[in-house]
Amino acid sequence: MELPSLTIPQGNTEPTPVQQPVVQALTRAAIFLVATVQPAPDSRAAVRSFCGDLSALVRAVGFRDIEANLSCVMGIGSDAWDRLFGQPRPAQLHPFREIKSGPRHAVATPGDLLFHIRCKRMDLCFELATQIMGRLGEAVSTVDEVHGFRYFDDRDLIGFVDGTENPTAQEAIDAVYIGAEDPGFGGGSYVIVQKYLHDVRGWNALSTEAQERIIGRTKLSDIELDDAVKPTSAHNALTTIVEDGKEIKIVRDNMPFGRVGDGEFGTYFIGYARSPRTIEQMLENMFIGRPPGNYDRLLDFSFAKTGNLFFVPTASFLDDAGEDAPTAAPKPAATAAAAAAPPLTRDGSLGIGSLKGDPAS
Repeated sequence: MELPSLTIPQGNTEPTPVQQPVVQALTRAAIFLVATVQPAPDSRAAVRSFCGDLSALVRAVGFRDIEANLSCVMGIGSDAWDRLFGQPRPAQLHPFREIKSGPRHAVATPGDLLFHIRCKRMDLCFELATQIMGRLGEAVSTVDEVHGFRYFDDRDLIGFVDGTENPTAQEAIDAVYIGAEDPGFGGGSYVIVQKYLHDVRGWNALSTEAQERIIGRTKLSDIELDDAVKPTSAHNALTTIVEDGKEIKIVRDNMPFGRVGDGEFGTYFIGYARSPRTIEQMLENMFIGRPPGNYDRLLDFSFAKTGNLFFVPTASFLDDAGEDAPTAAPKPAATAAAAAAPPLTRDGSLGIGSLKGDPAS
């Protein structure tokens, strides 16, 4: 699949940056790797050097079957950005914001680097993951690894089609890639990941009609319920974000995963957007409610076990980062306030003012 490109504003003589392949056709297999960068002095140089090698690794492994559409998106967390690149930094990059409301908890977990590997073949995903981790060596430690698969007709393990409302073509490009709002990082994106485990036994004890009211769509035909019968707490109602009369979209590429012998049935949520605020608002609506208390009943059966926010720089940025790979770390940016932000409370407040202002089910 040919990568989309940004339109260059008139008067801009700079070359258009090559984006990472965020907007892709759905694949049958994926691996999600989250790693932390070791504090050793050599780790920073090793990771920066690797950035310049990633595109070559993808080409080498993918050439074994060019029709399998192997790709990899690399994301970088807030703390890691300061250690690896310093200033300037993406305008909206910050640590994942934890949310607590009653028994519902969107946890924040460690993670400096994300590798989202996609392909029609799991063996190529596995080979690329092996090459990536071998190249990084002792500079990183893996904190989470999930192997995802497509389930029947793009359904999750609770039986519903996932990703129906994803934007396509130019609408998808506009939804995920940063533009003039942060010109120094145009062509980049933000990605939020969460690993959810499902209480499948409890879910399956519900009637199909009860499940449909929780999701907001019919289970067999995947048709959205009419607003006259759909509860305001339905999952697809709470994850619809409208600003100034326009729905703000994100691109999801969620994958089921599991281990039957261990009773593990899950969904790996991954959402890309040009602003993390869109997905953060969705999560607030789900975990706290809109209004507070009118929360997503799916969370009575699905539990977040991880939570991370990453910035996805352009492929051009990664290539350039690998060329110098300096050994002296730049002075970290002043992000202590963001890193120390308290978890969201029941009323949605972070205690630091409104999160509104930036541009998604």
